[in-house]
Amino acid sequence: MVNIRTSEKFEKIFNKIDKSMKIRIDKQIDKIIECPEVGKPMRNVRKGTREVYVGSFRLSYSFDRNTDTIFLLDFYHKDEQ
Repeated sequence: MVNIRTSEKFEKIFNKIDKSMKIRIDKQIDKIIECPEVGKPMRNVRKGTREVYVGSFRLSYSFDRNTDTIFLLDFYHKDEQ
């Protein structure tokens, strides 16, 4: 069973989003739970994290194999990278 944890930053952003976008994010989180390596692996400073697309936004997360835990880190617009 995969555990999901969220960062404070993700929680703040998620609470401000409208319902339709939350539904789209939940669908992507379900895909991540099914296969944690579904996201694009990041490089350089963000090495060890992955991202999935939600329209023109990005959902950043990391996966710890040892504890089977997914950490939802950030949700941002693609132009804010």
